[in-house]
Amino acid sequence: MKSKPPRLIVLALLASSALSVDAREPQTSPPPVQQVRARALGIPFDGTPGPLNAITDVAGVEVGYTTLVSGEGKLEVGHGPIRTGVTAVLPRGKNDDPVYAGVFSLNGNGEMTGTAWLEEGGFLEGPIALTNTHSVGVVRDAIIAWRIKKGGADPGGFYWSLPVVAETWDGWLNDVNGFHVKPEHVFNALDTAHGGAIDEGSVGGGTGMVCYEFKGGTGTASRKIEMKEKKDAAPRTFTIGVLVQANFGRRPQLMIAGMPVGREIPGQVYPRENGSCIAVVATDAPLLPHQLKRLARRVSLGLARTGTVSGNGSGDLFIAFSTANPEASNPDKVTRSVETVPNDRLDPIFDAVVQATEEAVVNALIDNQSMSGRDDHKVEALSHDRVRELLKKYNR
Repeated sequence: MKSKPPRLIVLALLASSALSVDAREPQTSPPPVQQVRARALGIPFDGTPGPLNAITDVAGVEVGYTTLVSGEGKLEVGHGPIRTGVTAVLPRGKNDDPVYAGVFSLNGNGEMTGTAWLEEGGFLEGPIALTNTHSVGVVRDAIIAWRIKKGGADPGGFYWSLPVVAETWDGWLNDVNGFHVKPEHVFNALDTAHGGAIDEGSVGGGTGMVCYEFKGGTGTASRKIEMKEKKDAAPRTFTIGVLVQANFGRRPQLMIAGMPVGREIPGQVYPRENGSCIAVVATDAPLLPHQLKRLARRVSLGLARTGTVSGNGSGDLFIAFSTANPEASNPDKVTRSVETVPNDRLDPIFDAVVQATEEAVVNALIDNQSMSGRDDHKVEALSHDRVRELLKKYNR
């Protein structure tokens, strides 16, 4: 991986807030690239990662970010400081073919739009976006406008859409009541989404987030698994990827590889937990909606490995989708044949979700930088040197 530049990405804020896909394109500095991930420090994890160890190891999945960082010092609502953004996850890239999906709420003190229809119909019918708590509405509306603009409307000009947009609260560092996320920032995240290596830490919707009272944000990981067929048949290989927006937990709770890291590195950012966690699980294993809900539920166990108890103030909402079974929702035929994994063969996939979730959270903490924000609040990044010392101390 390349080295990250020492400064965070900065997006120049635009004056326009009109809901138009033709709005001026945001001006961006070169995006950060991955610096040091958890495995590079020698942290041991279970399972075999994909080549990128990212959600984009699942073929076709694309991720895009818009990161907004500007201003310093005293909070002036509407002016900043600004530490926020948008993350977009496109299950089949720019292809609009819906995917089977399922959702699970570990603790409902949060928002994920569009889930009533997803639960009812079983399909995710567009991108997923992650942002801050008070920008859910504009992000949702912008996704609809983007989809219509790119040709989604029927000949009559009507397009029906219930986008999935989820949030975590970044108000400790960000002017969350200033409504700085605009439609053009959403369009940028969607238009620039790509496969391959993706950034982590203080990027996109994770820009202003705090995890275990260290700098948190965006993290990702993946697992490759082999499932044996009948005797003498070649095994089937599947990929499971997880992306988290990590904004949860108290310092003393943090565990990494069984080490009480939070107790070894004491400190306090705020008096009580204010955070949440959104997780997106992607797989190319052919699974049905009720099975994908079971995958989403296993995110809870991956988070638990890092120490959280999912506090009252934490909105912990998870979504899982499968890129298998293309055209499953196409109504051109009266029936559709689909493939699925029997329930009795799901355990390796459950393992992979738990393992990748744990590593994604740790990556969000490790592949990050300290940040100052509103009212000069400062959140330190987890020290790599201290983690290395603890790995030696606990013989990990």
